[in-house]
Formats: sequence, structure tokens, C-alpha cells
Amino acid sequence: MALGVGVAVAAGAGGWRAFTAQEQVLATQQKAIAQLQSQVSSLQARGANQTDWTAVAAEVEPSVFTIATDSALGSGWVVRADAGGSELLTNFHVVEDAWNAGLVTVDVRQADRTMQGTVVRVDRGDDLAVVHVQPRLRVLMALASRPALGSAVMAVGSPMGLGGSVSIGVISGFRSLGGSDYVQFSAPISPGNSGGPIVDREGHVMAVATAKLVGGGAEALGFGIPVQTACAVLVACIKAPAPST
Repeated sequence: MALGVGVAVAAGAGGWRAFTAQEQVLATQQKAIAQLQSQVSSLQARGANQTDWTAVAAEVEPSVFTIATDSALGSGWVVRADAGGSELLTNFHVVEDAWNAGLVTVDVRQADRTMQGTVVRVDRGDDLAVVHVQPRLRVLMALASRPALGSAVMAVGSPMGLGGSVSIGVISGFRSLGGSDYVQFSAPISPGNSGGPIVDREGHVMAVATAKLVGGGAEALGFGIPVQTACAVLVACIKAPAPST
């Protein structure tokens, strides 16, 4: 009987050990599955947050044009349009020489297309100008509020006259220079980008490319006029809807 009891106890103990080992294996597998599920969720979230800049460029480029006078060249983007035509926003310094000479006609170019534009309003203090063209063009929406520091952005324009060019960077600061507010960004720009839009990952305009620091080791230090400034003082922008919460 004692032996029988001993065998039974041993058998019971052996069965318990086997059951415990199975539980441990199952627990390890479940933990591994949970970790994989977490990694997949993280990758899915990261993928959702990644920006398809190819799609953004395709969305924005049709609304960005080269603005040219006899002595200067820059960029402009469609800020408003209706049955009476379209208004493009650019920098005043792009059309300044022509304006000061009493000339209000500029060339508005995109690829092989050239339209005649008329400078209809200027703001010397904020370095902004509005150019009107007859065709009704596709409008870019403007952000209603300041973007967050570190937000990804794309500069679109005509650096050195090369229309339809894009570059990528981030919002790297907010500055007050000479009594005016500027958005600092790292997307590379060159002469000819002036007046072009700086857009976010949704293709909404957050700033108007205006200047950059050069020399002395400066790199990727571009500056733009906040689009809210232009919308407040010069043109009735089409505002982008507030992000959903």
C-alpha cells in the first residue's frame, strides 16, 4: 500500500511537472505573440504616420507657378479663385523692380504654359504681393494656426528657375526679425523659391518662402512668412479645416 501510495504520489508529481512545463511553454508563446502583436501595431501606426511626399507633391504642384519679370524671378501659389479668375501669392521683392517702375504685368509660368498676370495688391512691410490671372486655377488651402515645432514640411517652387522643384525638411524654429515674424525651416531653398509655398504633410500652406541665411557655415536655414500674416493683411485665404480629434 505504501508503495502504491508512493507510486501514485510519484505519478501525480510527474503529471503536475508535465502540466507545469506545458503551461510555461504556452505562457512563453503567448508572451511572444503579444510582443509580435505590439510590434505589428507599432509598425502600422508608424506607417500611418509616414508621409507619402510623392502624393503631396502631385497634389500641390499644379497650384504653384513661376513668377517672372524683366529683372527678377520667383514663385507663387494659388491662394484664391472664382469665376473672375485666380489670385496668386508671392513675395513683393519678386515684383518690386517692376512695381517701382510702374509696371504691373508679369509672366506666370508652369511648364510650357505662360499666362499674363497683373500685380493687384502689395504689402511692402510684410514682403507680399498678389498677382491676378484670368484662368480659374486650383487653390491651395492655408493653415489657420501656427504649425508645431518639428513638423515635416515640403518647399515647392522654382529654385534658379527650375519650376516644379520640391525639397523636404522640418519646422525648426519661430523667429522675430526686424519686427516681423518668420517660420524657420530646414527644407533647402534657393533664389527663385521666393514666394513659393511651404506645405505640411496634408498639402496645406503654412508659410511663404522668403529668405535664407548663407555663408559662415550656415546650412538649411530657410525663413518664410507665416501664411496667417498674408491671410490677415492681404488676401482672404481658403482655410484648411481643423484636424479632427
